[in-house]
Amino acid sequence: MTPTRRSSFGPLMVAMALSVLLGFGLARALSATDDLRSNLDLFTQVLVMVHNNYVEAPDDQKLIKGAIDGMLKTLDPHTIYLPAQRAQQMDEQFHGEYSGIGVQFDLQDNKIIVISPLEGTPAYRLGIRAGDKIFEIDNKPLKKGLTNDDVFHALRGPTGSTVEVTVERETESAPMHFTIERAKIPIESIPYAYMIRPGVGYVRMIRFAQTTGEELEASIAKLRAQGMKSLLIDLRSNSGGLLSQAVDVLDQLVPDNKRLVYTRGRISSANADYYSTTRPGKWTDGPVVVLVDHGSASASEIVSGAIQDLDRGLVVGINTFGKGLVQNQLNMTEGKLLLTIARYYTPSGRGIQRDYTKFSDNSDYQEDAFKEDVPTDSALKARPKFATAAGRVVYGGGGIYPDVVIKDPPNLTRAEVDMITKRAFFEYATHHIAQHPDVKWTQDELDKGKFKLDDAEWGKVKSVMTNKKIVMNDSTWTAEKPFMIRQVRAELASAQLGALDRYKIAVEDDVQLNAALELFPRAQKLMATAALPVKKDKKN
Repeated sequence: MTPTRRSSFGPLMVAMALSVLLGFGLARALSATDDLRSNLDLFTQVLVMVHNNYVEAPDDQKLIKGAIDGMLKTLDPHTIYLPAQRAQQMDEQFHGEYSGIGVQFDLQDNKIIVISPLEGTPAYRLGIRAGDKIFEIDNKPLKKGLTNDDVFHALRGPTGSTVEVTVERETESAPMHFTIERAKIPIESIPYAYMIRPGVGYVRMIRFAQTTGEELEASIAKLRAQGMKSLLIDLRSNSGGLLSQAVDVLDQLVPDNKRLVYTRGRISSANADYYSTTRPGKWTDGPVVVLVDHGSASASEIVSGAIQDLDRGLVVGINTFGKGLVQNQLNMTEGKLLLTIARYYTPSGRGIQRDYTKFSDNSDYQEDAFKEDVPTDSALKARPKFATAAGRVVYGGGGIYPDVVIKDPPNLTRAEVDMITKRAFFEYATHHIAQHPDVKWTQDELDKGKFKLDDAEWGKVKSVMTNKKIVMNDSTWTAEKPFMIRQVRAELASAQLGALDRYKIAVEDDVQLNAALELFPRAQKLMATAALPVKKDKKN
């Protein structure tokens, strides 16, 4: 990315360049009306006046960027311009991989704290451990005010290139030096897929990237081999991604030749209808429950909306975000334009985009989606009504309203938030493992009913809390013990057994998840209902 700097053009050159760009080239590309040409001339005049007469010499690049942002703000909250660095980060998320060393990290005291090396990556193979503190990269101390972007820039790079890191480790008296060869690191869409109960498969899907469909196909095959009869898909906090991957996910779950989603826009190329196909490996013979929340958006709503409309399964949780606009990714000279070209509709014809016209600020629009778990009866009755394939009533008007409402669990207490954000249990667990290198924890030893901390270990936990300045009185300490035990178990599991075992412990007391697991008999009955003849959709 070219660094930001002030233009060296004189006022006349700026005016001439903008006149050519805005007055002729852009107007011709837009087949501009006289009114549009007039407004482009007005914009040029204002820009030149500012450039020539403002009290301080303005940054031309900043002026144009502000003009672009202001222009797009008049359209919708999801049409945005991304500078080159943000565009690159988005591409990495959607493409499903990046090139680096493979660590999850946090920043603390101007050091990179390794939370976990990713299994199979260069860092993992070289023996980088949870708790290691990176304080030098390529023999240079880390600069003050280190940010996540700084870390990405330093540790990521071309495949096959190398980076040197210097590490502090609790059990070593001297710094450790590693030369790590960068490699492709996959970014998973489905980090967790396992049998959560006998006969019940669980899939946690956190994004819709280029590999999401492939990952689901592999997960279903694995769970089938383990005896899966029912499937729970957890889409909570999944903000979406690629439309094509939402279609691929649905195609694996929905019988052949069903319309899954359709898009409509102003230009003909934006109009498309997507149907399920005949393909090997489909999983259509067992009930599905989809768990959603306010953070489930876009592609997550395409999936949950189609599952609901086609009576393929139950959607449970709380109302989803309500993003029903399709963006085309357009590469610019620098950066990328995400331009809304269509709206998408669920099979019943629902447009699930929330009203954004009443918000002058994008942050207010974002916050509005998280305001309530359950709408009032009068608010629900006022929403547009649609019919599923079997004739059930479902609601439009913003997001996917679930078949079964399961409220969000209570918020974490102040002490719990402090413990998590300050990584108290991570510090306790990594210290404990470093001091007991011969102790190997097993799943059985970390079982909820068996694991206990003796007084000496509780003393060490309390010492960590004190060092982290986490304030708890005696009553809070007693009340938080079950939470602290679970967090300790999860961190010990993470360090010695892996991320999946950590996750299994973390969701043991997940109120929404446990409630969703009880709904498969109802989802099974819905499947039987959905076997009735379906009326052909006459909508465009």
